[in-house]
Amino acid sequence: MKYRRTPQFLEDLASLPNDVKAKIPRAFDIFKDNPHHPSLQTKKIQGAKTRNGKDIWEGRLDLNHRFTFHYDGDTIWFRRIGKHDIIERDRE
Repeated sequence: MKYRRTPQFLEDLASLPNDVKAKIPRAFDIFKDNPHHPSLQTKKIQGAKTRNGKDIWEGRLDLNHRFTFHYDGDTIWFRRIGKHDIIERDRE
């Protein structure tokens, strides 16, 4: 599996506080081993699709922070990361 980050993801990432950034490596290590690991609470975002019809998913960093992604063949695109309200902002 390949992993890519959208420009919006990189922008979101840069604006996160350091305590949240510190949680990312562990969460993404878990994600790489098992994108649907129970601790990530991964689920499809209901009614959210990319422009080309791919389902958009969310994963959990902690109680208040999420990341979104979609599958495109053998690539996972990380789309957004931040407070829980990114889910609403990631609907296309």
